[in-house]
Amino acid sequence: MREVVEKKVLNENDRVAAELRQRYRDENILCVNIISSPGSGKTALLEKTLASFPKDAHVAVLTGDLQTDNDAKRLARYGFPVRQIVTGGTCHLDARMVVKHLDEMGFRGPGILFVENVGNLVCPSSYDLGEAAKIVLLSVTEGEDKPLKYPGIFHRSSLMLLTKTDLLPHVEFDPKLALENARKVHPEIEYIALSSRTREGFPEWMGWLKGLQEKVQREALATVS
Repeated sequence: MREVVEKKVLNENDRVAAELRQRYRDENILCVNIISSPGSGKTALLEKTLASFPKDAHVAVLTGDLQTDNDAKRLARYGFPVRQIVTGGTCHLDARMVVKHLDEMGFRGPGILFVENVGNLVCPSSYDLGEAAKIVLLSVTEGEDKPLKYPGIFHRSSLMLLTKTDLLPHVEFDPKLALENARKVHPEIEYIALSSRTREGFPEWMGWLKGLQEKVQREALATVS
């Protein structure tokens, strides 16, 4: 019975996600879904990313947590629309949550929507949010075998960000092995190593976002024509 219920929930989520995807296409919104285990640096990444945009950029953030609005408060300091989604115990965001809070926030395209998912490498991997790409973070304070332990999210992600690289001199972590393991799961996964503290790798990260935005725009134009 549980399996039947889960299938119904996922099917309904996929239906709402498809509507979201069309909405993003119609409004020329690039949506990226950022996923990691707790403490991998999602919020720090978004802080430095928001700081990299000009003040008049059309950017917004939906950030999910089981409790508190701490992350939203941190991110709101950069002057862009931010809304906290408190799940109250649910270990992932779903498409209905995104629709509800996106409507309440009133964000319209064109622009970029960052979704910071709940800290978890399992639950969020199964839920489509209509995003153009899932992005998985792996910090150097974790193990190189995380992609092998949690293959689902690495298989579904377009990009792996290796975070906290400024700590590499102080931890036993092999970035080459981590990437090798990720590509055992997903041979085409893209990869950027960065530090939110030193900003190492941020030009590559911002360039990747720009490239994805241009790709999404081209695909939207091709669909119209």
